[in-house]
Parts: sequence; C-alpha cells; structure tokens
Amino acid sequence: MCHCGSELEYDQCCGLYHSKQQKPPTAEALMRSRYSAFVVNDVDYLEQTLHPNERHDFDREGSAKWAEMSEWLGLEVIATEAGLQSDTVGVVEYIARFSTNDKPLAHHEIGQFVQEDGQWFYVEGQMVAQQSVRREGKKVGRNEPCPCGSGKKYKKCCG
Repeated sequence: MCHCGSELEYDQCCGLYHSKQQKPPTAEALMRSRYSAFVVNDVDYLEQTLHPNERHDFDREGSAKWAEMSEWLGLEVIATEAGLQSDTVGVVEYIARFSTNDKPLAHHEIGQFVQEDGQWFYVEGQMVAQQSVRREGKKVGRNEPCPCGSGKKYKKCCG
C-alpha cells in the first residue's frame, strides 16, 4: 500500500511521480504525492512541486529535518474542490498524521493548488485551528476536596 493511503503499491502510485515517470493528474494526487515525499524524505520533489513564485522561502533543511524526525502515521483527505485534470485551480483539505518524539500530532491544512502547462503545483496552505474542548461545569481548585470523593485535596489526588 502506498504511503498516501492508496491501495496501490508505492512504485505504482506516488513513486511514479517522485521518479518523474508521470505527473500527478489532479490537485489531490499532487497533495498525496507530497505527503508521500515527506514519508520518503524526497525534499527535491517537495521543492519542485512548490509553485515557482513560492520557492524563494522554501526551507530545504527544515523540511528534510521534519521529514526525517517524524514517524508518518497516515493521510486523511477531508474535502476537495475542483483540482481535476481540466481545472486550473484546486483546493484540498487534509490531515497528515505523524508523531515526533512519540507524541502524536496532526497537520490539518486547506491547501491551494494551481495547474500551469499541464503541471500541478502547491501554492500555499492555511492551517485549520484545532478546536479546543470546552470544560463543562466549575473548575476544581487545587486545594478543594477532590470531586472523586476520596476526601483528599484535588492536588494530592486526581489533580
């Protein structure tokens, strides 16, 4: 199975794009191949598929370090808008899951893509903010009795 989540093997999926045997036909295919490029640490591919107007601030060293230090856990495509072979622009919302230092993390982004002369490019992405969990009820103070009923102070029990 390919790193991007396809049922195809890597060599028959994203590997074809990384080796320049084929070009990704859609914005989603490009985004999936870029995720796979992080998994296999193909920084050249990441730079080549970044729109030329955006390459001036590409951090090769930082990208390579992130790719190398992360354990890539999977890709989830949330939504796509346009981005087909006949389109010139596309939008892909996705979540790339990974862990660093055994801490699970997620990169949730809405990516913008353009197609020029038959080649899809990544232009930019907007991070989707993590929704915080709202606490229901009153906050328990450190020196108050623990709500579990142990009779101990919260800070010495469940806190």
